[in-house]
Parts: sequence; C-alpha cells; structure tokens
Amino acid sequence: MALFATALLALTISAALSLVFSKKPAWSAFAGAGGNVLAAALGLAALAFAGAKPHLNLPWAVPGGQLHIALDPLSAVFLAPMFVLCACGALYGVSYGGLNRRTGTGFLLYNLLTASMAVVFTARNAMLFLAAWEIMALCSFLLVVTDYENPETRNAGWVYLVATHIGTAFIIALFALAWHKCGSTEFADFPKAFAALPFAAVALLSVTGFGAKAGFFPFHVWLPKAHPAAPSHVSAVMSGIMIKTGIYGIIRMISFCPPPPFWFGGLLASIGIISGVGGVLFALAQRDIKRSLAYSSVENIGIIALGLGMGWMGAASGRTDIAFIGFAGALLHVINHAFFKGLLFFGAGAVYHATGIRDMDRLGGLRRFMPVTALTFLAGSAAIAALPPFNGFISEFLIYSGAFKAVIAGRGAGFGGLAVILGLSLTGGLAAACFTRVFGIIFLGEPRAKLAVEHGEPPLMVGPMVALSALCLFMGLAPQFAARLVTEPALMLSGAPYADLPSRLQPVGLLGCAVVLLSLALWFFRKRLLAGRAVASAPTWGCGYSAPAASMQYTASSFAQPLVDFFGIGTAKKIEEPHGLFPSHAMFRSETPDIAKSRFYRPLFENIEQRMSSLRVIQHGNIHAYILYIAAALVALLVWTLK
Repeated sequence: MALFATALLALTISAALSLVFSKKPAWSAFAGAGGNVLAAALGLAALAFAGAKPHLNLPWAVPGGQLHIALDPLSAVFLAPMFVLCACGALYGVSYGGLNRRTGTGFLLYNLLTASMAVVFTARNAMLFLAAWEIMALCSFLLVVTDYENPETRNAGWVYLVATHIGTAFIIALFALAWHKCGSTEFADFPKAFAALPFAAVALLSVTGFGAKAGFFPFHVWLPKAHPAAPSHVSAVMSGIMIKTGIYGIIRMISFCPPPPFWFGGLLASIGIISGVGGVLFALAQRDIKRSLAYSSVENIGIIALGLGMGWMGAASGRTDIAFIGFAGALLHVINHAFFKGLLFFGAGAVYHATGIRDMDRLGGLRRFMPVTALTFLAGSAAIAALPPFNGFISEFLIYSGAFKAVIAGRGAGFGGLAVILGLSLTGGLAAACFTRVFGIIFLGEPRAKLAVEHGEPPLMVGPMVALSALCLFMGLAPQFAARLVTEPALMLSGAPYADLPSRLQPVGLLGCAVVLLSLALWFFRKRLLAGRAVASAPTWGCGYSAPAASMQYTASSFAQPLVDFFGIGTAKKIEEPHGLFPSHAMFRSETPDIAKSRFYRPLFENIEQRMSSLRVIQHGNIHAYILYIAAALVALLVWTLK
C-alpha cells in the first residue's frame, strides 16, 4: 500500500509542479507527463506486490469520513489499465496539445483526474468515494472545455456536467439510505445496510446513478458531445477508463447485497443489448470520427453489461460455472476496451492533429502520409471488431461461451443465454461494418477534400499507439496473463469454486497464433510468387467513366446508408436532385439525431422549463417578500424539529 500511496503523491505533486511551471511550458510538460509515468510505474508495482496489508486508514475531519483506501482483486482489474492508459495519454498529450500557455493547467487537471480515478477504485468510505467522484467530474469537465472559446465545446461541457451530477444525486441517495440503516459510511458496513433495504431500491439507484457515468443507453447522451470536444488523449482516458468507474460502482454496490434475483441479471443483459446495438448503429451513422468512437463506447459498455447480466443470471440459476465465465468475460472486456479504445482515440487525434479535419466524408488516402497511424488504427479496428488475433476476440469469446452454456442448461438461464447470443452477434456484425467503414474511408482511397498533412507523426504520439497495439496483440496471443487478473474477482462474484481460467484460454490464444502464422505464410508466399516480376499499380476501375474523380468514392455516409436505413434510427435527409441534361448543382446531406435526446430528454426538459417558469412570480425583487420567505422556512423547520 505504501507504493500505491506514493503513486498518488507523485500524481498530486506533479500536478502542482505543472501549474507552478506554467510560464515555462516545456517544464510543465516534463513535470506533468513524467509524474504520470512515474505514478504508473509505482501503481503497477503496488498491484504486483500488494503485500499482506493492502489497507490504508487515516482519520479525516469530515463527518462520517475516513481516508480509507484498499487494494483488492476487483480494484486491480480497473487500476491496471488505468495506469497504463493514463501514462500513454500523458506522453501523447505533450505533442498533441503542444507547448503553450495551457500546458500547465492541462497537466494539472489531467494528473488530478488520474489520481481521483485511482481513489474512486480504491476508496472504502462513502464520503471519500464521493469526494474523489466529484473531483473526477470537475477535472474531466474542465478538460472537456479546454477549447472554451467554441460555443459547441461549452455546450458539450455543460451537458456533461449536468448529466454527471444527475447520476451523482442517485449515488448520494443510495449512500444516504445505507448510512441511515447502518449508521456508518464505511463500505465494510454496507452489507448490513443493504440487507435491510429492498433489493429493487438498491438496484435502481445503483444502475441509474452509476449507469449515467458508464453511458448506458439512454443515459449516454453526454458521451457523443463530450468526447469530441475534449482533447484526444483526454477522450481516450474518459472513454477507456472514466466511464468504467460506473461499471465498477455497480459491481461494488451489488457485491454488498444478498445474492441478486434472476431479474437483475436479465435487466443488465437487456440494457447491454440495447446499449450495444443502439451504440454501434449510431456510431455507423456519424461522420465525425470522434463522435463515432464515442457511440462505440456505448456499444462496448453494452458488451460489458451483457457479460455482467450473464453472470448474475447464472448465479441466480445456481449455475456458478456460467456465472464465472460471464463475470470473467465482462471484467476482461473492461481491460481490453481500455487498450483498443484508447488506441483508436489516439489514432483519431493523430488524424485531426495532422489534417485539422474530423469529418470522415472529407478524409481519405491518409495511409501513404501516416503509415504508422494507419497500421495501429487497423490493429485497434480489428480488436474492437473482436477479430483474432487481437484481445477483443478473447473477452467476447468468453461471453459467448457462457451464453452457450446457459442455452444448453435450459430454463430461465437458457432464454437469457439465447438473448445474449443474439444481441452480441448483432452488435459484433455491426461493429465490424462500422470499423471497416472508419478505417477504409479515412486511410484508403483518395482524399475527398484538399488535405494538408502538416504535422506528420510525432514520436510521442506514435509511441503510445505502437505500445497499445502491441498490448492488444499480446493479450490476444497470450490471454492467460490477463486472465490471472480477472480470475479472483470473477470467482468472488460468482461464488464458483476454483477455476483455472488461464489454462482454459490458452488454446484460444493458440488460435490467434495460428492466424498470425497463416498471415505471415500468405505474405511470404505472395512475395515469393511475385519475385522477379514487374508489379505495377493502376487506378481503380471507374465503372466506365473516362475521368474518375475522388468524389465518386464511397463516403462515410453512403457506406453506412443501407444499414442505417434498414434499422430506421431516424436519419433526416436533405436532397437537391440534379435537373436537366447538364446539371450544375446537386446536393445530399444526412443527419442522425440521437433518439434519446430528441424524443425523450429535450421534450422532458422543455416541459420542466415551461412549468418552472410559472414560479418566476415569486422572484419580483421585493426584499420584504424574500425576508418573509426566510422567516416562513425557519418557522417550518422549527415546527418539524419540535415534532
């Protein structure tokens, strides 16, 4: 625990030094990035050598508060990818943000965000948890509005801040109920409190409060606004790690309850299916690359929810083997998603840094200018589409395995397993189409607009992308190492006896090795076959046109149109058709508004605003009336107290 405390101290000191050196941006960047990398090394060492006393408990002059943190296997699952991704993001951010007057404040907020997430994952006291949760929310909000001169950025920041605090209100209500029942804010006493509360109340408050942060559909509306607005390394951390604090909160709170009923697993699986399919469909419909990746995060949170739902359905059915596989798959996907989604956001940031463009309909042909970015983005795309030999295949394979076991078991678990299989299959197929589109449109073909690739591929941006690509490949080829990290928490959640997950996954890793060897063999065979022959390139066949142009290629919108139209997710189209023999003008534009926002939240808040405006009558500037309100409130409180 001393190593972990030192890591938190390193983050705090480096954050302060970044601000102190704000007039010397190079020093700020060195202090901020160096401190984050040092903290990552210390934090990972703390996880590897937790020791016999993984607790730190100090008094805190806050009612009900204790500075109580602890490391356990569940915390380690979330902390390990957090330290890796945040360190990569710190290095990436040096080149991405450049050295300017905002460098100091940027690293101050970034390192405080990292430290607050670490405390969220290790806090064992509700007051400490809420304090870290609020610091995390405020730091991420300020990072989202880095480009505060832009009205869209400010709007995205406020939407995020409102959404996160609505979720926090539900979390506070949950902790207040627990405190009322057990008279303590220590998590160790929460099992007694939750046993005395209706499980439905705990489940509703947990899923709503933490689900707002996780981005469950329909609580996800802040993601596609905040992620594109934030700097790309911040987007990577928010998507890869911060939204997982919501998943962690649900798991931690439900672990304090008596064994959940079957319906709770079914609820999470249903949320997973809706979030997975809905998230990837809206990702397909976006032209902005970062907005597409943000919706893809909703999809992957849905996959994690599918695994958790499968786990709790299996446990409620008495099938601890199914429960163990479901929980293991979900927790492994927590780690995998952090790496490949961080990689994809880094790649999107590299494209934006080089071209100043995020609209995929204007991009194309970047592979020749940014070969390393193209290769690493391809690796991330294969990983997120769950293709071997990358890590996304391993975690989804586990969830599929649990679902097939449930189908064989029959009864309630069988129906749940069938729903998981159908939902995961549809999500996986759409994800493959989505990232074929993203990679192909951006990196292949010809530019659809005039591009100026100004900044190339800076080493501090390329290095983290290469490292994360290697991690995605390594975890796909040798899944037994990550499996060791998730085995113990999966056993704890499922109540299953000992299971040797690393040995079970080793053959799956060998499948990835076979894919790699086959690919290398085909490459070598092609090279030998073409040896000594003239190899030429020619333009793609233009379907009979004598002068093909880049505008004749598929755009991101046209590639996705058949799927988007088939599922009918509310795409609005504006068409100006060509007329005459020699038309001079034609136009097609599509826009896909978020259904949850346009059909639920906007009408809801407009209705609330309309009703609340009727209360303006009490605000008429008369100080005597305000004094009367205060006096009436004091009298009411006195009467209530005397009762």
